[in-house]
Amino acid sequence: MTAIRSGLAAALIAAGLLAAGAAAHAQAAAGAVPPAVDAQLRKVLPERIPDIGKIDEVQRTPMAGLYEVRVGTEIFYSDAEGNYLMHGGQLLDTRARKNLTEERMDKLLAIDFKSLPLKDAFTMVRGNGKRKLVVFEDPNCGYCKRFERDLQKVDNVTVYMFLYPILGRDSIDKSRNIWCARDKLKAWTDWMVRDQPPAAVEGNCDAGAIARNVELGRKYRITGTPTLVFVDGSRVPGAIGAADVEKLLAAK
Repeated sequence: MTAIRSGLAAALIAAGLLAAGAAAHAQAAAGAVPPAVDAQLRKVLPERIPDIGKIDEVQRTPMAGLYEVRVGTEIFYSDAEGNYLMHGGQLLDTRARKNLTEERMDKLLAIDFKSLPLKDAFTMVRGNGKRKLVVFEDPNCGYCKRFERDLQKVDNVTVYMFLYPILGRDSIDKSRNIWCARDKLKAWTDWMVRDQPPAAVEGNCDAGAIARNVELGRKYRITGTPTLVFVDGSRVPGAIGAADVEKLLAAK
């Protein structure tokens, strides 16, 4: 009887192992990437995005129709045709070579130029002043100083300068001294272009515009300086050269 029981147990174990193996094989087969999809992704993605490099592996994901594309230790996600690619939280249209996430964020972060409180800025006019530009700058920002020197070369423009002191207490003090100067533009240009510090302002001065500018920047998620805003509401973060400013002004 014992021998019969042992034989039966062995048979059941063997049958169980066979069943488990068959299930694992079926699961692996179900998870396999169709050869046509694998070939498609390996072909079109490097063609459309040459910087992606050599694709090492393509795998299914738990989401139907979405495939993992591995390049070294970097992971991308793609549809079966390779028309859309996700990487680092960004969605790319590989056919049009567009960053769809970036385009969407640009629209969400667009600023209504006409609604900006220009009374809280001081104005620089060159030439006929027909073209308009808003700039948020911190007086202690090195990139802003470089930008200001380049901006001297741009003509026929009106620039509305919003003092935006976000780099510390000294930035706030310098902004106040510039805002309260008899000639704001001269005090600003002397400091940003000629490295001549603004004179300390004695007595009372209504510098509430500076605090309002900081709140305005937070509202529009302006996190760095300089930040340029054009009449169509688009923004450009960072110091760009005079030639790029000219191109963007011409395109708006």
